[in-house]
Amino acid sequence: MERIKRLFKIKNPQRLKKWIYVLSVCALVFWIAFRINALVVQHNQQVFNIARDVSENGTPILTMTAQNSSGVLHEPITVEKNKAYVTSGRVGLFRAGQKVGDGKIVSVSQNIDLDTGMYVIKTSGVENGLQYVEYTRNGYFVPVYAVVDENVFVYDNGKATLRKVIVAHSDADVALITQGLHDGDIVILSKVSDGEKVRIHTANEKEGE
Repeated sequence: MERIKRLFKIKNPQRLKKWIYVLSVCALVFWIAFRINALVVQHNQQVFNIARDVSENGTPILTMTAQNSSGVLHEPITVEKNKAYVTSGRVGLFRAGQKVGDGKIVSVSQNIDLDTGMYVIKTSGVENGLQYVEYTRNGYFVPVYAVVDENVFVYDNGKATLRKVIVAHSDADVALITQGLHDGDIVILSKVSDGEKVRIHTANEKEGE
């Protein structure tokens, strides 16, 4: 401090401290501004690179290959004392022997219950409350979120193409498609628009690229 005072001929130590403080604050502010500017430039470069990559190569998408197969769907019913009631539109989904939780369906009435106007399903070993009946169907099973208004998107020569399908049934997880898909069709699971340029997401691509 004494050497600095002699070098700059400063007689007032308080004034020296003040100048040192001001210079320190200025240096700190300059460093913060420099770092913020560097981060902004880096971010803009990343955004530009991603946008350019999508423009040139297409939006990366997740897909699945359609294959006609046998699968399990789940249909909800409310059971009370091993008895449930379903409408005429749903009664065809149930039959004796189907698994329901830890129990099974014993019988499905062929006639409407006159008191309720519904069909009676009798079960065995099933707890009271909402339960799910398992039943097996054949067709194309895709995640339910991949179906939008009876349509799915398929990958076709680097583009997303909207395809009309018939959904025979669906539960909370999967949709059963019986018409509109063929073995080997590549169903797009990502959010896209009709005609959008896309590329299939590969395992070596980083998330977010």
